[in-house]
Amino acid sequence: MLERKPRVGLFVTCLVDLLRPSIGFAAVRLLERAGCIVEVPRSQTCCGQPAYNSGDRRDTARLARQTIAAFEDMDYLVAPSGSCAGMIRKHYPPLFAEGSDDRFRAEALAQRSYELVSFLVDVMGIGEIDADYPKLVTYHDSCSGLRELAIRNQPRRLLAKVKGLKVAEMKDAEVCCGFGGTFCVKYPEISNDMVRKKIANVTASGAEVLLAGDLGCLMNMAGKLSREGSRIEVRHVAEVLAGETGGPPIGGGDAG
Repeated sequence: MLERKPRVGLFVTCLVDLLRPSIGFAAVRLLERAGCIVEVPRSQTCCGQPAYNSGDRRDTARLARQTIAAFEDMDYLVAPSGSCAGMIRKHYPPLFAEGSDDRFRAEALAQRSYELVSFLVDVMGIGEIDADYPKLVTYHDSCSGLRELAIRNQPRRLLAKVKGLKVAEMKDAEVCCGFGGTFCVKYPEISNDMVRKKIANVTASGAEVLLAGDLGCLMNMAGKLSREGSRIEVRHVAEVLAGETGGPPIGGGDAG
C-alpha cells in the first residue's frame, strides 16, 4: 500500500508575496514534483521577524500565534527562506512560557518547519532535478539558513544535478551580505560596506549568475550589483531548480 502524500503548507514569506511571487510558484512546483500535496493558507501573514529583531515581543507572539493556527493541521511548514524558517523553528517556542499551551503548539510546529531546499533533500530525499541551466553560478550562504538550520550542502547537491550548470565557489560565501533584516536600516553604512565586499567576491568568482535561498539577501546584493553597473544576474535557487528562469532576474529596482 502506498504511503499517504505529505500535506505541506507553503509559508510564502512577505518579500516573496509582495516582490517576487515567481519564487513561490517555483517552490510549489518543486514540492509537487517531490510528491507533496501543497496548500497555501490564506490566513498567513508575516513570520514576525521584523518585530522580533526590533524587540517587540508582544507583536511577535501575536504573529506567531496566527502562523501556528494557519499551519497547525499541516504535516509540514515549508518556506523558501532560511530566515523565516529559522524564525519559526528556533525563535517561536521561547516566545511563550514553558508548560503553556502556546509553548506546546509552537514547539510542535517548529519541529515540522523547514526551509525549502533542506526539506527536499533532508526530508523527501530528493537526489535528482529535472532542469537545464547552462550557466556558471556562484552561491551565497545566508546567515540564518547556514547558522540556524545548517543549510550548506543541500543546495549544492541539487544544483550539481542541473544539466549544464557549473558552480564557482566565491571567497567567503558564508559571510553576511549586510542585509540582516532590520540591520541594514539601523546600520546603513556598515551594511553597505558588507555588501560591497560581498559583491567584490561574487564578481571575482567569474560567475554569470548569483544564487541564494533568501530573497532579502538577493535583493540587497542585486541592488549593489545594479548600482555598480554589473551584468551578473541574480536569482533564487528555487527558480533554477524548478526550471523557472524565463522571467527577468531579480533586479536593482527590487532592492530600492
